[in-house]
Amino acid sequence: MSRVQNFIDNNISTFENELFDLLRIPSVSTDSGHKEDVKKAADFLISQLKEIGLDNVTLHETKGHPIITAEKITHSDKPTVLIYGHYDVQPSDPDDLWKTPPFEPTVIDGRVYARGASDDKGQSFTHLKAVQAYLHSDTELPVNVKFILEGEEEIGSPNLVPFIKENQELLSCDMVLISDTAMFGEDQPSITYGLRGLAYMEVHVTGPNRDLHSGIYGGAVDNPANVLCEIISKLKDDNGVVQVEGFYDDVASLTPEMREAYSILPFDEEEYKESLDLKALHGEKGYSTLERASARPTLDVNGLWSGYQGEGAKTVLPAKASAKVSMRLVPDQEPDKIAGLFAKHVKSLAPDTVEVEVKAHHGGWPVVIDLDFYGLKAAAEAFRQIYDKEVLFTREGGSIPIVADFKKVLGVNSILMGFGITRDALHSPNESFSLKDFHRGIKTSAKFLEVLNDFTG
Repeated sequence: MSRVQNFIDNNISTFENELFDLLRIPSVSTDSGHKEDVKKAADFLISQLKEIGLDNVTLHETKGHPIITAEKITHSDKPTVLIYGHYDVQPSDPDDLWKTPPFEPTVIDGRVYARGASDDKGQSFTHLKAVQAYLHSDTELPVNVKFILEGEEEIGSPNLVPFIKENQELLSCDMVLISDTAMFGEDQPSITYGLRGLAYMEVHVTGPNRDLHSGIYGGAVDNPANVLCEIISKLKDDNGVVQVEGFYDDVASLTPEMREAYSILPFDEEEYKESLDLKALHGEKGYSTLERASARPTLDVNGLWSGYQGEGAKTVLPAKASAKVSMRLVPDQEPDKIAGLFAKHVKSLAPDTVEVEVKAHHGGWPVVIDLDFYGLKAAAEAFRQIYDKEVLFTREGGSIPIVADFKKVLGVNSILMGFGITRDALHSPNESFSLKDFHRGIKTSAKFLEVLNDFTG
């Protein structure tokens, strides 16, 4: 075993404790009350990067939360890998559903439970420790590395793309390495080569100038909550097909080869249902569960509120009703175009008894990476050596908009080297991350940097 791999094995307890310190920081980017906590997480990482021995470690202030960059450039004739991660996390609520405190990392059966454990503090931290293993074991880094770590991924990275555009020379690289995805299954390494895009919307339906007594006014005044429910019910048909006009116009069809690749993946639908406590699944007719979940576009309500929410009864006819809706997109759908089509369609469904406002939030482009890219082949070899198992190549239903932005602005592909699994409960109560995969993730990252030169051709 190499000095680097030995160093990782001998220091894994220290690495875990450092990760736990990071997880204790409630760096919730969407909540202004946690602004200082987000900054605290950034400062923690600045300290880590300096201690590791990276050069030009810099905290860049933005209109929102800081962006961190660092580098170690030692070769003029070797590839440069830009490592991306995010240190902000989702809110922990509903806190009453957590079995352990969300910001006090707790280890149970080999898994650490905490918000951000997998998404994305635990996964991105693997790369810091991999680079540290080289620099602290007196082993030359085989390639050049750069880091870019942000604190706004969970709110759509509003300041990241402008930063990348303004700092293209600083961030110039041959590829981007990202760990913010999941393996296909436990102990089954996987590389995600496709991600869906996103168009996130908000709908507000407004009726009378105040909440009304439902006995006095009911039947005479249209109820915004009822109207909103009627609008939502018309967004999809019984077969799961989105009814927004023009929604599918630009969708790239799945080829027979793609569908064959899905069919051979080791997916157990009964186990999938059992893990979710569901008796049956639902989705677009004519496609498999995996295809629906990662290669077809979707439309889902993410939040819905109106009227009285408290205990007991209150006979109110609400003045307003609202919903949040996300649409996951596939090649070649454009986020802005889909947002416009959605807004037009929703307003066409609205009666003249209410006012309807549709707002577009953040979005992101879908992306599919060429499987012949040498960086993917090197990542697959690194996984094979550490996990002693052949890698599966999969597409994922989630969105990482920055992957498409790296391609558009820097002109480079991204390698999605995920170490999580679906049971990590991302964005949900009781998020967790396997410490075994944290350990193997560090070793795989280090191995990737080692074998990359073998695939440059």
